[in-house]
Formats: sequence, structure tokens, C-alpha cells
Amino acid sequence: MGRVANKVAIVTGGAQGIGRATSLLLAAEGAKVAVVDILEKEGKEAADKIKVSGGKAWFWQMDVSKEQEIEKVFAEVHKAFGRIDILVNNAGITGVRKPTHEITEEEWDRVMDINTKSVFFCTKHAVPYMRNSGGGSIVNVASVIGMVGSPGAPPYVASKAAVRLMSRTDALIYAKDKIRVNAVCPGYVWTPLIEGALKAKGDVEAGRKALASLHPLGHIGEAEDAAYGILYLVSDESKFVTGSDLVIDGGYTAQ
Repeated sequence: MGRVANKVAIVTGGAQGIGRATSLLLAAEGAKVAVVDILEKEGKEAADKIKVSGGKAWFWQMDVSKEQEIEKVFAEVHKAFGRIDILVNNAGITGVRKPTHEITEEEWDRVMDINTKSVFFCTKHAVPYMRNSGGGSIVNVASVIGMVGSPGAPPYVASKAAVRLMSRTDALIYAKDKIRVNAVCPGYVWTPLIEGALKAKGDVEAGRKALASLHPLGHIGEAEDAAYGILYLVSDESKFVTGSDLVIDGGYTAQ
């Protein structure tokens, strides 16, 4: 308990999946959490669950692809809590699953706007508050698919590969400000995003078994697996870690 006590955290995509698990875990470890998501009902439920458990959290509805919304919400979070110490850029979508030559400009841009441009916008508007507080920690949720490639979803692969290099670049830019920037690269994690993709294909259980078989440990990850990695990176336990990829993938990339 208390690994991030008295810190103020913003978690984008905090309503479901890895974002929800991260919001709950950071709150349980003492942080005041701004649960940020475009999904109002689910976001409020996540914040309410934290409050019922004795933690401190509030929900803000926000479209991460809109810079003006981000600027407004971050200012409101800072006004409410007095500081911003932690930013978890988690919001993301899978997007279309087509070969490159069949993807439209609109389909490509939608994935890039939500997965990549949002990291730029959120980092841009969090950094000034972190500088004023004397430092902070930013964790960008990338993916192992941004490390090894995958033929299934070209825009997603490109977006997550970009997030990894953005993390390293920002780590170098803001090290002098005592702002650490790292990426978490999960393998396949059981989230509404994955479940929805499998439902679209038909047989969810068969799909889950197929994904599990890709990992040497023999099972798919849980949202909490990624959340604990994020907790480490935003806590003072990782004070000498910046510009790194924390791979949480059940051995997927070791093959």
C-alpha cells in the first residue's frame, strides 16, 4: 500500500481493460486518479468503484483525439487536485483488420489519431504541470505488436511502433525536468478490445485459445498484469528508469 501515495494520476482510456485496472490499482496504492475516457457510463462506474473502496477518483469525459478537449480537461484536473504527477497514455483502438492496399485514408487516420496523436497531445499538455511540480512520470501503453510486426492490422502496428519511439524521444527531452517517460508493451491481454475483435470473427473461446497458444506461458494476459507494470514505472521504485520498454508478454517476443 502507498506506492504512489499523494500523487495525482491521469489515466486515459480508464473506463475499461488495462486503463480501468490501472486506475483501480493506482488508487489502491494511494494516488488521486482522474479516470478519463470517451465512455461516460463505464468511466463513471470505474471512478465510483474506486470511491466505494475508499480511494479518490473522479471521471472526466474526453476524446483523446481532440487537443482542445485534452487541454481543457487537464486544466480542470490540475485545478481540482493542485498538481499532475502521473500520466498513463492508455487509450487506443485496434482499427481495421485489412491488408495495407485495402485501407482507406480515413481508416488509417482514425487509428493514428486515437493511438498516436493522443500521446502527443496528452504529453504536450501534461508536461508544463509536471515541470511546475518538479517532475513526473509518463507511461505510454504500446504493444509487442509494435516491436515485431503483424500482418493483421497495419495501422495499429504502425501506431504502437510510433508510441515506443515517441516514449524514448520524450524521455531524452524531459530528463532534465525530472520527468521520466517509458513504454509498456503488453502481449495479448484479455480486454473488451480483444473480446470484441474475437466476437467479430465468430468463435470467442476458440479465438482465446489460439491467442493463448502464441505465448510460451500458455495463457493470455490479464489487465492487472499490465497495470502492475505501469504501477512500477510511475512509482519512485523506478526512479532510475526512463526511455525503456517494459515488455509484459508471457514470452511472446522471446521466441
